[in-house]
Amino acid sequence: MIQQSTTRQERDGAPDTAALMRALAAYIERNATQPLPLAHLAAQAHLSPAHLQRTFKAHLGVSPKAFHDAARFALLKRGLRDGKKVIDAITDAGFESTSRVYGSTTRSLGMTPSTYRDGGAGETITHAFRDTAFGPLLLAATDRGVCFAQFGADEAALVAQLQSEFPRAVLGGFPGREAPELEAWIESLEAHLAGTAARPSIPLDLRGTTFQIRVWKFLLGVPEGAVMSYGEVARGIGSPRAIRATASACSANRVAVLVPCHRVLRADGKLGGYRWGIVRKRTLIARERARAALSAEHGTGRTRPAGCAR
Repeated sequence: MIQQSTTRQERDGAPDTAALMRALAAYIERNATQPLPLAHLAAQAHLSPAHLQRTFKAHLGVSPKAFHDAARFALLKRGLRDGKKVIDAITDAGFESTSRVYGSTTRSLGMTPSTYRDGGAGETITHAFRDTAFGPLLLAATDRGVCFAQFGADEAALVAQLQSEFPRAVLGGFPGREAPELEAWIESLEAHLAGTAARPSIPLDLRGTTFQIRVWKFLLGVPEGAVMSYGEVARGIGSPRAIRATASACSANRVAVLVPCHRVLRADGKLGGYRWGIVRKRTLIARERARAALSAEHGTGRTRPAGCAR
């Protein structure tokens, strides 16, 4: 049984519900390689299956089954990165068949398991670097769109970070005439960071869990100059109690500014965390509010939300 002091209360909002769901999530992670049907998890939590399904999703943002799958995929990714054969990594992660893995790869790995094992081998990722008003920035894209836009200490550190995520992909530096789109994208983003242009509309290649992508897509629709709380975002995606999971999705965002997680604040209105530093977050919000106010003053209306996920 889960090592969590609980009552048998099954009403939403019970004081110990959040702790119970966290304990159940930890139990799933510890036993990810084992079959974990809903009835078994419900017995562990002393809840009915229907109530567990509803409560777990409200607090974690995904169903127990989806969370179990994600935990298995984490094991699979670890095994592939350690150089295991694909079939061995799949079996060791607890999957009953390869079809279950290959049917979910675009959601969970962004590529097939063999390609992931090979560190993105076969994928071409082109990157460009700029020393922007917000500091060193590396923008990287596949043929589907931008998959990486991050600030860091310098170009070498940022390229190393990109390489660690796709260790055997074909990484190309700024190719000039061979990829005019990338040149246009980084120049438009650089202009935005300098405060001379709105956030550009750039195609995105977002890679994450189903829940993370729901959060990121929702954020693409938050207009410039507006801010929301983590709770408001959770309600906006239809998971009102998944506030903690929403915050985690924001912190996992690999695409700075273009996916505007800086527009999400704490419930008390304070800035909260930001992967690329509070100073950047504060400055981004201030500039966007000023630009939105100027736009309204001149009657040009709101800036169209940027970006699209493919």
